[in-house]
Amino acid sequence: MKRSFVIFYAIIIYAIAQLTWWGFLLVKAMPSKLPMILFEGPIFLFVFFAGAYSLHRTINRERKLQEQKKNFLLSVTHELKSPLASIKILLQTIQKRNLTKEQILNFIGKSLTDIDRLDDMVENMLLASKIDNHSYTFPKDKFSLSVLVDSIVNRLQITKCEGTQQIIDAEIEPKIEITGDKFALTSVVTNLIENAIKYSGPCETVDVKLFSKEGKVFLEVADHGIGIADHEKNRIFDKFYRVGSEDTRNTKGTGLGLYIVKEVLDKHQASIKVKDNRPAGSIFEVVFD
Repeated sequence: MKRSFVIFYAIIIYAIAQLTWWGFLLVKAMPSKLPMILFEGPIFLFVFFAGAYSLHRTINRERKLQEQKKNFLLSVTHELKSPLASIKILLQTIQKRNLTKEQILNFIGKSLTDIDRLDDMVENMLLASKIDNHSYTFPKDKFSLSVLVDSIVNRLQITKCEGTQQIIDAEIEPKIEITGDKFALTSVVTNLIENAIKYSGPCETVDVKLFSKEGKVFLEVADHGIGIADHEKNRIFDKFYRVGSEDTRNTKGTGLGLYIVKEVLDKHQASIKVKDNRPAGSIFEVVFD
């Protein structure tokens, strides 16, 4: 990609040099053409530089997309290997050691948690691919959003901080029903909560609220983590985009979660916005009209 930029700028410099030289020769050979050159020259240069700038932006955008795809592949490889390695160790321990029934059940539970993590990742990649290919139809049925959010909270709940302290603090208004694609909206809620946990500090609380107000349904997921800079808030829903730089980022992820969230909500005529939490963190607010 760097070579492409070098060639691009070399061509630009060469074209400007040639234009200047031929303009000089034309004026020297035909002085009467000077007014025409002075009038048409700036117009040509403006069109030329506008095209060059547009081409530069296209090349730069393509370069960033290629970098994001490369980082995505590296992230996916790591995200797949980590739970697989954990499951393998747990199963080998069960196979080779004399464990009590309680220990075996504990190891099986941890393995199932890692399998759920793998399942979520695969579902994300499949859904993102279908959205890109316009092959997903988003079938809509009436269902209980309250039950859906509650089940996801219970599945993602972490209780190993300070004994029985729960990481996810949920306030779910009962009997809230909406019409939508239950499978796709499951991915939305899962991604928002997992994202909040991922970007929070160890044992930091994540707040999940579901309520209705003035005929609208609100889902809020708030964390007390690193927060999102103002200049990144408009980009976090782009495909493969992840907060921070590749050199300083410590969190895992593929950059697909919030992209899927935005695409699915757009298909449901729902809106999402991100706000600063106080004193630290972010709040993602989803509104179903």
